[in-house]
Amino acid sequence: MQALIQNEDTIVALSTPQGIGAIGVIRLSGKDAITITDGIFHGKSLVDQDSHTIHFGTVRDNDKILDEVLISLFIAPKSFTKENVVEISCHGSNYVIRQIMQLLIRKGARTAKPGEFTKRAFLHGQFDLAQAEAVADLINADSEASHQAALNQMRGGFSNDIKHLRDELVHFASMIELELDFGEEDVEFASREDLKALIDKLLVVIDGLIKSFDLGNVIKNGVPTVIAGKPNAGKSTLLNALLNEEKAIVSEIAGTTRDLIEDEVIIGGVAFRFIDTAGLRETTDVIEAIGVERTEASMKKASLIIYLFDLSTIDIVEMNKEINKLENAGVPFLKLGNKLDKATESQVESLQAQHPDMLFLSAKDPEQVEKLKERVLELVNLDKFKRGDTIVTNIRHYDSLLQTRNALMDVINGIDNQITNDFVAMDIRQSLHYLGEITGEITTDDLLTNIFGKFCIGK
Repeated sequence: MQALIQNEDTIVALSTPQGIGAIGVIRLSGKDAITITDGIFHGKSLVDQDSHTIHFGTVRDNDKILDEVLISLFIAPKSFTKENVVEISCHGSNYVIRQIMQLLIRKGARTAKPGEFTKRAFLHGQFDLAQAEAVADLINADSEASHQAALNQMRGGFSNDIKHLRDELVHFASMIELELDFGEEDVEFASREDLKALIDKLLVVIDGLIKSFDLGNVIKNGVPTVIAGKPNAGKSTLLNALLNEEKAIVSEIAGTTRDLIEDEVIIGGVAFRFIDTAGLRETTDVIEAIGVERTEASMKKASLIIYLFDLSTIDIVEMNKEINKLENAGVPFLKLGNKLDKATESQVESLQAQHPDMLFLSAKDPEQVEKLKERVLELVNLDKFKRGDTIVTNIRHYDSLLQTRNALMDVINGIDNQITNDFVAMDIRQSLHYLGEITGEITTDDLLTNIFGKFCIGK
């Protein structure tokens, strides 16, 4: 890893968001971080102070005072990057921040690249690559579930599972490699049946991680939930009720909504992206027809469909046709009878008898909308996540797990077909390679640039 650190530059960046605020935090990291800062700071001599201390003083450009600041010191290796780190807390004026940053650069620091602080922490062994990626996920988390998933990964839950798998496989790999050294002798250091049993056990774990990605993707990116149905079923009214704001135009005129309207709501710690759509019907209106096409496309991509039936005008035969179409589409859906206030009791009882899983409500009733939210949350099924099981949320990890699985299946097929040890060893090495890609034991400059380039500049 050390070889991937190209120089000993001291880097600097603003770690707080751009824009005017009460304070701004400027961060430096590198062997000269403290001496560079000491050269512009008037107060205590920073080079003589202990780690994890805070000091008040002024930042000056020669005799010109730029600001009163607090300086936080973190002396290597007791810092995030394991280098000398300084954090300058100044007033949040864009002018002040710009002046201090320019002064630090003139004194020898350079502007940090996106994610460079976290990249240095990884390269210095502060954590592995999966944990480093979780730092970005934690920063971007906008719901309780995504926050918890990122925190679990950052604290090493996923990494520990991968390390355990890899350690078990390394033992057999070393035994197979040892057999290759005795190629002319009939020796077996690694029982093929024991190896197959181990791989079967590993595959159970890996398959579980692969399957968890669907849930992990929902947790990380939110649940795309399409609100669909015939015109005037109350879709826009429902979206407004879910958002608790007048987002969509509500009208008695059929076909008012002609394009997709969406917004996000947090329900039970999970982000749901509710999408109001154009009513589904045959139409000669060119614009409305485009809206219907977009509705059908969004339904195919959705994780969940809330399909509304207008109880005031419902046709049982037509309703059953629509339900059959939904069932054939293969996307989870919730049957929702809307405008309950306009339906008769016998009508509701009849529909309930035919469709026990149908939910009935009036989108204008806040209490009934809350019950809908509870049902929607149940359909996402977060029980596995709440039990603390490891959840895969990163597409890169998911791809590496798929590659690992394929390589392990090649090992089993090779043993069954009695291929030579060198090919068995090669397939095991491939499995170890893909597992190592997840945690960064196997990595390249291009991979790191791609991963850390997605971070914000101050992290």
